Amino acid sequence: MRDARRLKNIIGGSAGNLVEWFDWYVYAAFGLYFASAFFPKGDQTAQLMQTAAVFAVGFVVRPIGAWLMGIYADHKGRKAGLTLSVSLMCAASLLIAVAPTYEQVGLFSPLILLAARLLQGISLGGEYGSSATYLSEIADRERRGFWSSFQYVTIIGGQLTALALLVLLQFLLGEQAMQDWGWRLGFYAGAVLAIVVFFIRRSLDETLSFANVQTKVDRPKSTARSLFREHPRQAFLVMALTAGGTAAFYAYTIYLQKFLVNTSGFDRATASQIMTVALSIMLVIQPFAGRLSDKVGRRPMMIFFGASAMLLTYPIFTTLEQTRSVPAAFALVMATLIIVTGYTSINAIIKAEMFPAHIRALGVALPFAIANAIFGGTAEYVALYLKNIGHERWFYIYISALAAMSLIAYVRMRETKTNSLIEED
Repeated sequence: MRDARRLKNIIGGSAGNLVEWFDWYVYAAFGLYFASAFFPKGDQTAQLMQTAAVFAVGFVVRPIGAWLMGIYADHKGRKAGLTLSVSLMCAASLLIAVAPTYEQVGLFSPLILLAARLLQGISLGGEYGSSATYLSEIADRERRGFWSSFQYVTIIGGQLTALALLVLLQFLLGEQAMQDWGWRLGFYAGAVLAIVVFFIRRSLDETLSFANVQTKVDRPKSTARSLFREHPRQAFLVMALTAGGTAAFYAYTIYLQKFLVNTSGFDRATASQIMTVALSIMLVIQPFAGRLSDKVGRRPMMIFFGASAMLLTYPIFTTLEQTRSVPAAFALVMATLIIVTGYTSINAIIKAEMFPAHIRALGVALPFAIANAIFGGTAEYVALYLKNIGHERWFYIYISALAAMSLIAYVRMRETKTNSLIEED
C-alpha cells in the first residue's frame, strides 16, 4: 500500500475512534452536572457514586460487544465492524441527550440512562478490537508502534475533546445553566459527530491481513470457544496485561477530575482545566512513546509503567490530597499521565501482534473487555465507595497492587516486536 493511501486510512480510522471515545467520555466529563438530574437523592458523593455505578455497568456489557463485534469484524471485515460500532454509539448518545429527568418520569429516568449506557458499552466493546486491529494491520512493519499509538491518541483525544467542550460550555453558559440543561449539549454533539464518522468509515480501505484470510478456503472460524481453546496463553496474557493498565488509566484520567473537586477541594471549572491541559500533553507524547517502542521494544515500556505505577501511585495521591496550588496539582497529575503512557501508547499493538489474522479482532477485543470490565470500569466506583466509608487511601493501595500483578506479566512476556504474528507489511 502506498504511504499516502496508508496515511489516509490511518487518519480516517483514528478520527472515527476519537468520536467513539468522545461519546463514551462525555458521560464521565459531564457527570458532575447531570448526576442530580437522574439521581436527585443524597449528597454530591452519593450522586456521583450512582452515576459512576451506571458508568461501570457500561463496562459490564463491553465483553458482550467485544464478543459479538469481534467475531463480526473477523468474518465481515475490520471496516464493517467499525461502521457498525459507530452507528450504535450514535443511537445511545442521542438517547441520553433527550432523556427525561427523575423529576419528570421518576425511576424511568435512570433506567433510560442505564439502557443508553448499555448500548454504548456494546458499541465500544466492539470498537476497541476493530480499531486496534485495523490500525495495527494497516501500519507498516517498521512503524507499527508509532501508528498503533494513535489509538490512544484518539482515546485521549476523545476524552480531551469532551473536557474541552465542558470547559467551553462552563464559560459560555455558567454553572446554573449547565446544571439545568447545558449538559445535554455534550450528548447532542456526540450524536452528530457519530453520523459524520459513519460516512468517513464507509470510505476506508480494508486491510491486507483480512483480505488474505478471505482467500483461504479452509480458514479457521473466529469464535470465543476457539479463542480460549486454541490461544489460551495469549488470551489470558491480554487480561493480565490489561488489569493494571486499565485500572491506572481510569484512576489517573477519569477519577482524578472528581478527586480534585471532591478531595483536594478545587472548584469544578479549575479541576476541568487542569485535566484538559494535562491530557493535551499526554496526547502529544503518545506517538513518541510508540515510536520509542519501535526502537527498544514493547516490553521495556510496559515494565516502566508497571514498576512506576506500583511504586508512585500512593505517594502521588497522598500528596495531591493536601495540594491547593494549581501548578503543584498539575505537576502531580502530569506525573501519573507520563507513567501510564508506558501502557497506553503500545498496549493495542502488543495485543494485535499476539494473534493470527483470522481471530485477531476477537483476540484483541474480548480478553481486553473482560479485564476492562472488572478493573477499569469499576475503578471510579471503588474509589468513591472507599472514600464514602472513610478509607480513601485503600484505593491508592488497590491501584498499586494491580500494577504490581501486571508487572509480573510484563516481566515474563515475550517481546512481541520480534515475535509478531502480523505477517503483512
